[in-house]
Amino acid sequence: MNYSNIQGDLLESDSQSLVDKAENSILDLFSAQQYKVGDVIPKEMELAAQLGVSRTVVREAVSRLRMRGLLETRRKRGTVITNPDVMGLLEKNLYPGILDDATLRNIFELRMVLEIGMGDLIFERVTQNDIDELYAIVENEPANAEETLFDVNQEVKFHGKLYQITGNETLERFQQMLLPVFEYVHESAILRRPITNKRFVSHRGLVDVIQHGSPETFRNAMRNHFENHFQRIFK
Repeated sequence: MNYSNIQGDLLESDSQSLVDKAENSILDLFSAQQYKVGDVIPKEMELAAQLGVSRTVVREAVSRLRMRGLLETRRKRGTVITNPDVMGLLEKNLYPGILDDATLRNIFELRMVLEIGMGDLIFERVTQNDIDELYAIVENEPANAEETLFDVNQEVKFHGKLYQITGNETLERFQQMLLPVFEYVHESAILRRPITNKRFVSHRGLVDVIQHGSPETFRNAMRNHFENHFQRIFK
């Protein structure tokens, strides 16, 4: 590792503060030295000497990394590399009421893209019991559901089951994290644009595709299922 390069980067004047740069440089140093989860990092004095900055700057940078869940101080060991709970960090910072409309729209679009794309996982892991449960969820869906805007509670229950079927814990947590955003967007003016075509694949139709179709037909059906949302989001 060329520490002179790090020191030079730290001394450059731009929009980043010295602590910001030290924080990034410490991560670069860990990567270059192939530190792994559980490894003890150098002491503050050693890091300060390697980076060519004050101990105060290093202490603040390490404190930030600790707050990000990348470092942890352990008794009798010192400060060690940890595996951060990425979803937990997002959960702590995702408050829909203080996010602007553009950010909420982006998050809502991300949710739709994820659900359109998870067909392969669903078809790989779905069981007949899962399909029976999905049919039970849509049992009381109106006959003209393909022409009716989704009920929010029905949306949450049905799509939550799809996330659960994937068997991917991160996806499941992501869905739970998005629920407040999903509800907020539906209650806000973000999706109140006129709909030119109200026909779309219903929840029942999606279950039929899972029962008899393929990942590709599922993706197409889910894309159509979200058509009313896309029409109200995209200009």
